[in-house]
Amino acid sequence: MDSSMYYDWQEILALVFFLVCWIGYARYAEHEDRIDKSLLAVTNRYRTQWMHEMLKRDNRSVDAIMIGNLQRSITFFASTTMFIVAGLMTMLSYHDRVNAIVGVIPFAKQSNGFFWEMKIFVLIIIFIYAFFKYTWSLRQYNYANIFIAACPAHHEHIEEHGHLALRGGYLISNAARHFNNGLRAYYFALAALAWFIHPYLFMAATALVVRVIYRREYSSGTLRNLTNK
Repeated sequence: MDSSMYYDWQEILALVFFLVCWIGYARYAEHEDRIDKSLLAVTNRYRTQWMHEMLKRDNRSVDAIMIGNLQRSITFFASTTMFIVAGLMTMLSYHDRVNAIVGVIPFAKQSNGFFWEMKIFVLIIIFIYAFFKYTWSLRQYNYANIFIAACPAHHEHIEEHGHLALRGGYLISNAARHFNNGLRAYYFALAALAWFIHPYLFMAATALVVRVIYRREYSSGTLRNLTNK
């Protein structure tokens, strides 16, 4: 078998492994049997409690400040993502220069033109996905600001407060979920950088990212602290 064809299959195998890990982990994380055990699920309960406390206050400036702080961090990631996409587009013309740099690494495998462009476009797609997640999260926090402003005073329509708290909690929890998905895309994009060195290193980096994300979402010290375990 021609060696170039062998390496081509290495590249394809690495990409398939990457997609299976990312999509598989995303489905696992959202599975109803696991969702109550995750860091996101625990903090969602705190978000619902936040909405209960918000409805007890007449002056809700602290809630608006909280939403504003969350929006600023998301805006930073969204704008940074666009700069990254622009930088990646320029990388399409640096094939020979990067191959010369990678070539000094003993175990590195240089990419031909087609796979070089494929790797760049995979990274571009990842960051575009992250951008859509960040901007949708940002819009939902905007809606949460409107929701908070529209809520009745703490002494009015008390019988509706429980329902309103659940609706507000779901709104900001969904915003947090999309922000979390955007951050997860960043983690997997970092793993994809190893693809420029060798497909097998890319697979190892992908497996490491899955392990790191799982530990942080399901067995971190922060999760134990929030659940008092």
